[in-house]
Amino acid sequence: MTIDTATGLEAPAELSSERVRDIFSHIARKYERFNALSSFGAYKLWLAGMMRQAPIDESHDVLDIAGGTGDVTFTVARTKHPSHIQCTDLVPEMLDVARMHIDEGDGAGVPIDFEVVDAQDIPYADASYDVITMAYGIRNMPDRPRALSEMFRVLKPGGSLVCLEFSTPPNGAWRALYHFYLRHLIPFWGGLLTGDKDGFVYLAKSIRAFPDQEGLAEMMREAGFTDVTWKNYTGGIAAVHVAKKPE
Repeated sequence: MTIDTATGLEAPAELSSERVRDIFSHIARKYERFNALSSFGAYKLWLAGMMRQAPIDESHDVLDIAGGTGDVTFTVARTKHPSHIQCTDLVPEMLDVARMHIDEGDGAGVPIDFEVVDAQDIPYADASYDVITMAYGIRNMPDRPRALSEMFRVLKPGGSLVCLEFSTPPNGAWRALYHFYLRHLIPFWGGLLTGDKDGFVYLAKSIRAFPDQEGLAEMMREAGFTDVTWKNYTGGIAAVHVAKKPE
C-alpha cells in the first residue's frame, strides 16, 4: 500500500513523490540554513550521534539514501573515511548543492559519486554495499515497505542500515510542546528563510503522521532486518535506528 506521507492515509504514490520533488527542488540552496536555524543547531548533535552508532570502517562501501545536500555523506567521509560513498537523492537540485561542497573540499579525500535515485527502486545489484545511511528520507517515501526491502536487497549479508529520522518524544509534555513548534513555528521559519511556507506545512504534517520509534523498528523487521535498535536524541525529537541484515 502506498500512502500520502502528509497524512499516513492510502493514496497514489505519485501524490507524495511529486510533492517532494517540487518542494525540495525549490528550497535546495536554502535547505542547510533552514536545518541549522530551525533545529537551533541540534541537527549537528544528531549527526554526531548517528556517526557514533554507525558501524562503518575504512574498508566499507557506503550507500547514502536521500543524501540531499550531502550532510550525512560528508560527515561519514570526515569521521569514518570509508573506501567509497554513493550519495543518492530523488531531487537533482539537492545533489547539485552537494557537488558544490565537493568542490569546496568537503569530501575529505573519500571517493564520492552522486546519482539521482528513487529509494523505492534502487538501481544497484544485490549485496552491493556494506552500510546504508539515511537521514530524513524514509518519512518522505510513499511506499516505505518497498523502500526498506530495496535497502535490504542491496546490503551485503551482515551489513547495517543506519537511519536518522524525526520521531516521537515519549514524554507527553515535551511531545505537546514539540507538536506546537511543528504546527506553528516550522512553517514560519520555512516561509521566512525560503519563501515556501506551504512546503514546511507539509514537513510538519509529515513528521506528526510518521510512526513512532517502535513503529519504524517494526517496519524494518518486516523488511527482513534483525537486531533493530534505536537511540533517542533531544528527548525523542529525533532517533537513530540501526538494523542489521543477517549473515
